[in-house]
Amino acid sequence: MFRVPPLHRRLLAVLAGASAAVLAASSPAHAATGDGDIPYWAALRADEVNMRVGPGEDYRISWVYHRKGLPVKVLRVMSGWRLVEDPGGARGWMVARFLTRRLGAIVEGSGPADMRDGPAQDARLKWRLAPGVVGELGDCDAGWCRINVAGRQGYVLQARLFGAGKP
Repeated sequence: MFRVPPLHRRLLAVLAGASAAVLAASSPAHAATGDGDIPYWAALRADEVNMRVGPGEDYRISWVYHRKGLPVKVLRVMSGWRLVEDPGGARGWMVARFLTRRLGAIVEGSGPADMRDGPAQDARLKWRLAPGVVGELGDCDAGWCRINVAGRQGYVLQARLFGAGKP
């Protein structure tokens, strides 16, 4: 039987502990945001982003997006790739560098959504946003979210926005 000297046993224990720490720190969930909060919201960083059926350049492209700022829900993380869900429910993989944590929102539902000058139904109407309009999302509180659409700012009901609230 082979006996490991005490000094080597301690060295092996230290190496095993260090390996476990490295593996935990490089786990997909931890790599996503630094604190393991999956799912999370992200937005397209570029004017053209491919969605693929798998996490790699060899997988076929299922969609090509042309909407910088479009919000997506990140569901999974894998070495430079993100499994995302778009506002229509399509799922696929995108290269992480084409996503940003800057929050975006897209107007959903049928008919226009009212943009008001304050977070209340009786606040002055500023604009009516058609479904599909994308904007930069601000803070949300009590069912209302601040949104900036091409420099026009106001408040929209959170229920009308994909990209707002808990992913």
